[in-house]
Amino acid sequence: MALSVAVMVGETKNWIPEIVEKARNMKVGPGTQEGVDIAPMCYPELRDRVKMLIGTAEKEGAKLLLDGRNCKIEGYPNGFWVGPTVIDEVTADMTCYKEEIFGPVLSIVHVDTLDDAIEFINKNQYGNGTGFFTRSGAAARKY
Repeated sequence: MALSVAVMVGETKNWIPEIVEKARNMKVGPGTQEGVDIAPMCYPELRDRVKMLIGTAEKEGAKLLLDGRNCKIEGYPNGFWVGPTVIDEVTADMTCYKEEIFGPVLSIVHVDTLDDAIEFINKNQYGNGTGFFTRSGAAARKY
């Protein structure tokens, strides 16, 4: 499952630098090569759409912590590359949240409480699957 939106509750925002560093170190390349984490987009229109949505996020006020739009892979000048991208301060009214990106992009949303996170997630029109990371059994049961 592609978890493309991280809803950061409270102090979990402190994890963001580590997330960005891990994304930065992901290897982009042909999916047939050993050790590749991110393969090219399937077709040029998808690559262009992903790049457009990244640009739209920036125009709408989100912060690009890692921008994969200019990804180049030596020996593959015509590949449909998009590198790992991390977009912070995403809100529900932004295009990058309302439209599924289908690329190597993580959008980060900030909320104050678990209740805020649950409410935010439940308002999403797609009703996609979610993952929940916590040390609290009570929080996991509530979620």
